[in-house]
Amino acid sequence: MHEMSLAEGIRQIIDEQARAQGFGRVLRLRLEIGRFAGVEKPALEFALDVVLRGSAAEGAALDMLDLPGRALCYDCGQAVSIDNRLDPCPLCGGGRLMPQGGDEMRIKDMEVI
Repeated sequence: MHEMSLAEGIRQIIDEQARAQGFGRVLRLRLEIGRFAGVEKPALEFALDVVLRGSAAEGAALDMLDLPGRALCYDCGQAVSIDNRLDPCPLCGGGRLMPQGGDEMRIKDMEVI
């Protein structure tokens, strides 16, 4: 389950920022997760619950924001949103798409005190 290692990475970032920014507690944590990131949200939520115990973010509200899959269509030249990597272009129906986003995961922001 790679969600546990993702949660450990998130805790490391929170710990580093707590030291650097001087905050003591995270009230809300917002994550952006791309459609193609391969993250199982329930598993990540469970992993964060375990990994964040004893940290500044223990008990923080968690918001997981979905980011769409994005691709460039070589047939019509447009950047488009797609649901699956192998979908045709929603604008022209072309099948020559180069994925350009949707595989990212990042901390969008944190509400801290």
